[in-house]
Amino acid sequence: MDMTLIGVILVVCMLLMLTSGVWVALTLTGVGIVGLQLIGNDSIGLLLGTSSWSAVTGWSLTALPLFIWMGEILFRTSLSRDLFEGLSPLLSKLPGKLLHVNILSCGIFAAVSGSSAATAATIGRMTLPELSRRGYDDTMSIGTLAGSGTLGLLIPPSIILIVYGVSAEVSIARLFLAGVLPGVLLIGLFMAFTTIWTLVQKRAGNVADEESYTFKEKISALKKLIPIVLLISCVLGSIYQGVATPTEAAAFGVAGSLLLSVVMGSFTVSGFLNSVSGAVKNSCMLGLILVGAHFLTLAMGFIGIPNALAEWIASLGLTPIELIVCLTLFFVVMGCFLDGISVIVLTTSVVLPMVTQANIDLIWFGIFLVLVVEMSQITPPVGFNLFVIQALTGKNILYVAKAALPFFFMIAIAIVLITAYPSIVLYLPTLMTS
Repeated sequence: MDMTLIGVILVVCMLLMLTSGVWVALTLTGVGIVGLQLIGNDSIGLLLGTSSWSAVTGWSLTALPLFIWMGEILFRTSLSRDLFEGLSPLLSKLPGKLLHVNILSCGIFAAVSGSSAATAATIGRMTLPELSRRGYDDTMSIGTLAGSGTLGLLIPPSIILIVYGVSAEVSIARLFLAGVLPGVLLIGLFMAFTTIWTLVQKRAGNVADEESYTFKEKISALKKLIPIVLLISCVLGSIYQGVATPTEAAAFGVAGSLLLSVVMGSFTVSGFLNSVSGAVKNSCMLGLILVGAHFLTLAMGFIGIPNALAEWIASLGLTPIELIVCLTLFFVVMGCFLDGISVIVLTTSVVLPMVTQANIDLIWFGIFLVLVVEMSQITPPVGFNLFVIQALTGKNILYVAKAALPFFFMIAIAIVLITAYPSIVLYLPTLMTS
């Protein structure tokens, strides 16, 4: 059967299954089965068994449930409140004040949770009511939370970077390092936009929250940041210094988060059991998706679609920049209908051969891919962060999307910058290998 016809049939099957509500993991498996049937391969059971085993038995994958569990434990502590109260006095001189607390709180919490949705939900529960009480603009309060909530995907330890690392077979430790500077860049862009917006509003006379803090209060606030700074230092520092692998660091993180919950007085038996339950559910969901993606990748290899597509892209003579532009548009559209992890596992088998053909560094591409997925997280109709914030605020989904739009463009600017200056991504990983 013609390769183009097979490709069209598989795309149609995938769309039909996804739109009919079939789980993403089962859709991936189903499309792989249809593809193998079309080429007359009758070893589907054997291939599914072997691919499933290899998909879930990689040592690097063991970091995934541990980091998820760490995030679940911290989700149930008073960490977000301490973050808010610790950062508020320190940022009181910046135009925008508590809006910057929103951004930095998300950035810091992202470094210990690894989840975009958990970051937005945890920080939003604390900051949105306080911002509203102090008279901050609702649109900007929601926008800063929606935009900076996506940092959970990029700032290590990121769950989605672990999934990409496993799928693309690249070093997770190097991916974590690669995400640091782009994460700082995004925080800087968000804060710069917030500062400019606030100064414009100040000229118009729309100023909120003129509260000031004494030097003693600022010093006292620093104490509340010590626990989370220590936890981040232990988890990420152990990886970057080569003391521990990502999996070992994740185990340290779980132990540290449990210790924090006890010290903060947030530890309860029910909370502990709920954290275990939440971690198991999320880990099983991601594990099933990875099994489906691994099987689809294997099926695509037998069919020959990735190589054929890579050869076709090569024949077009696209420059790496033109390919990146096309892939950006493709992933943003995909992200409008699928969650970020599904986008990555769904497309890796087809996209990576093109990327390799264009001599694009796979570490750099992983960070680029996460940034594009971040954009899709605040893009309707299936922007997960939009749903989280809608649930917190009760606002219309389009209202939330409109509030997040400026931060969508900030992420786009970050993509342009890392494309123009790849060293933003590759500098720290290069130090690790040198």
